Amino acid sequence: MGRLIIVSNRVPSPRERSQPAGGLAVGLKDALREGESLWFGWSGKQVQLHGGDPVPRLDKVGNVTYATIDLTPLQYEGFYQNFSNGILWPLFHYRVGLMNYSRTDWETYLAVNAMFARTLLPLLRPDDVIWVHDYHLFPLGQALRDLGVKCRIGFFLHIPFPPWSLVRSLPGAELLLEDMQSYDLVGVQTPEDAENLNHSLEVNGLPPRGQAFPIGIDPDEFRAQAEKSMQGPEVERLDASLRGAKLVLGVDRLDYSKGLPERFRGYEALLARYPEHRGKVTFLQVAPISRDSVEEYRQLRRQLDELTGRINGAYSEFDWTPIRYITRPLPREVLAGFYRRAEAALITPLRDGMNLVAKEYVAAQDPADPGVLILSHFAGAAPRMDEGILVNPYDPDEIADALHEALTMGLAERRTRWQALEREVSSTTAVSWAADFMRALQAAPVVDRS
Repeated sequence: MGRLIIVSNRVPSPRERSQPAGGLAVGLKDALREGESLWFGWSGKQVQLHGGDPVPRLDKVGNVTYATIDLTPLQYEGFYQNFSNGILWPLFHYRVGLMNYSRTDWETYLAVNAMFARTLLPLLRPDDVIWVHDYHLFPLGQALRDLGVKCRIGFFLHIPFPPWSLVRSLPGAELLLEDMQSYDLVGVQTPEDAENLNHSLEVNGLPPRGQAFPIGIDPDEFRAQAEKSMQGPEVERLDASLRGAKLVLGVDRLDYSKGLPERFRGYEALLARYPEHRGKVTFLQVAPISRDSVEEYRQLRRQLDELTGRINGAYSEFDWTPIRYITRPLPREVLAGFYRRAEAALITPLRDGMNLVAKEYVAAQDPADPGVLILSHFAGAAPRMDEGILVNPYDPDEIADALHEALTMGLAERRTRWQALEREVSSTTAVSWAADFMRALQAAPVVDRS
């Protein structure tokens, strides 16, 4: 096999290139170690270009060359903000009503993908294997084929793939599905996603392409990080501030797909229906702000601010506050210790590709005294992690019952549940995900290049 070429919307920052802290960089760490590799994508910068395509900047770290290009403000707005995040993100998270379609944005999305292909082309060799990542780059494979690229090309979608009944609401959906025929293999997170994708293809007279490859984490690395963090000053401060109270923890980007208002209402229902927990449990939600320029995200933040104020106003005592709510990011190593300290993790997405927070929480636990995972049925991880307490996030009383069960669960049952979850987390890792996909890509029937 020739070089591995990774293409993603964003390329790891210079700091993350030698010490990946999470996300795609961790998942691909082992795959990138095996020989010469290239990682191509947007730099994260916006600049005014005066004619022609941007010239990639090359930075070699070890055996990996990072090639980055800039976008113009108009490209950033149409391709990234409006189409990728304003149309594809809500649609693929089953929130069709939040789509705000514009044909101009669609044309910009296609044009930027074509520009990615043109700027990547001079960097390619005939025996390269290309792996394209996520919804920003659906048309990239076809754009490369149009330029004569005959390498094997695989695609992986990190977010859910909805049923055709929803996908068809996107003008031009059929064209995107046709573009996906350019890939030798299309990977998705779950069998449900693969079924939805393949049905959408078949409805449009196209052969199936989708296979499920569940992504994971590096559990050994995260476990070691959690153990170390437990001795750190942040966990010591947190523990002292709780004054013996149990901790329920939520960690999510501030996004409408994460079910945060539903989570807060579920915790409120716990305090209302199970008063014995008042003063004895604290809910800490870490939700770093994202896409704050988008109105839907500003509305979500206001809603959570109001819910936090209402719940704390109704139930606080002079020496106890029910909810602690943080909208800035915490370092990953600090979060690892918080996971290990928490008696329960409350993870309630309304729809998620996989949800690696659930896996991180399991990996961080003390085997002698593990906490309890409470997980939405609608997380991609849920079918393989059903030893947690699975909930419907739309039912606050069901969340309250799950919280009560978790907070009162005996040690023997907690250990039994955690051991089963830990086996899953340790067997489906970031390394196995990348290796399984690459094996399948090499074995996949070659797309007709004629």
